[in-house]
Amino acid sequence: MKKILVLNCGSSSIKYALYNMDDKSVITSGGIEKISTPDSFITVKLNGEKHEMKRFVAEHTAGVQYIFEILTRGEYAVLESLEELSAVGHRMVHGGEKFNKSVLLTPEVMEAFTACNDLAPLHNPANIKGVNAVKALLPNIPQVGVFDTAFHQTMPDYAYMYALPYELYKQYGVRRYGFHGMSHRYVSQRVCEFLGVKPEGKKIITCHIGNGASIAAVKDGKCVDTSMGLTPLEGLIMGTRSGDIDAGAVTFIMDKKGLDTKGISNLLNKESGLQGVSEGASDFRDILARIAAGDDKARLAKDMYCYRIRKYIGEYAAAMGGVDIILFTGGAGENQYEVREGATKGLEFMGVKLDEAKNKACRAKEAILSTDDSKVTVCCIPTDEELLIALDTLELTK
Repeated sequence: MKKILVLNCGSSSIKYALYNMDDKSVITSGGIEKISTPDSFITVKLNGEKHEMKRFVAEHTAGVQYIFEILTRGEYAVLESLEELSAVGHRMVHGGEKFNKSVLLTPEVMEAFTACNDLAPLHNPANIKGVNAVKALLPNIPQVGVFDTAFHQTMPDYAYMYALPYELYKQYGVRRYGFHGMSHRYVSQRVCEFLGVKPEGKKIITCHIGNGASIAAVKDGKCVDTSMGLTPLEGLIMGTRSGDIDAGAVTFIMDKKGLDTKGISNLLNKESGLQGVSEGASDFRDILARIAAGDDKARLAKDMYCYRIRKYIGEYAAAMGGVDIILFTGGAGENQYEVREGATKGLEFMGVKLDEAKNKACRAKEAILSTDDSKVTVCCIPTDEELLIALDTLELTK
């Protein structure tokens, strides 16, 4: 049995999944949350059951060591030893322009990845810690990096460039990079398998709608545009992120409220979006509950949220000269029929006809949501970024 461990080291968390690559099944999975705080804890999913344990985890290296302990010792052990692992695959957040595909993590690759730290100062250093922690414990095991930005590297220059002085791009790499690349890549491939069509000749709009949200235009299997930019702030309205906003409004707010760059970044990333408009609810489920109770701010937040998605769908249909498939994925995209309904309402002029009954019945499963006579096929395709990482890791370590 070939076993591959997938690690996703975030700024204050580590998620993991152990795969049996013979049948692509998950043996066990889990994660550590709130790293470096007194409230840190770990969850373990095994045999259909979820277990939670309190434990202080000071930083990422200690976190990876703790995950290895759980895998090999105690009541949740599934390995006799770490030597059973064939390889480790890592989610790497920001590869800049240096990486357009998954790669084996060599010292040269890690040096190039480290040079991208300025573009993702919270996440890239955490990714590096994860790689180094594995190397310290298993110095000879192959490790693979799968980059969140890689799928979007096929965008043409007129789509990824900003209309800023060109020297800012040359000196600092200021351009659109996009994120959720693994998810957009996985679902755009999977929807073609699900529908029994080839990516070539197809124009697909992938809507990853969760607390973080982005949309990509995928033509002939390649990304030609995406809504997130230099950072994950641009684009759609999200749980706590503003999405698109006039840069002049940003400087106006800074002047009025006396905010420095950290202050405005915190406002736009953590105090805006659904939470800012509704004054307190960042989760779409809470928004819906408040709407049911007659909350007008929550209603406004929902309308803005769905309207922004609908606008981007229209933009990307125009960018590709049409659309064949629109798919929804991510927490809200997979589970909230109201999001899919609101995001496609009014797109009948494009040939989009949503089947109300199919849409309401669909929750986190692969399904066609459009009517039989709809010119555009609307689907729900649950994402699986961990499986994508495992598959790339298997391919590069055969």
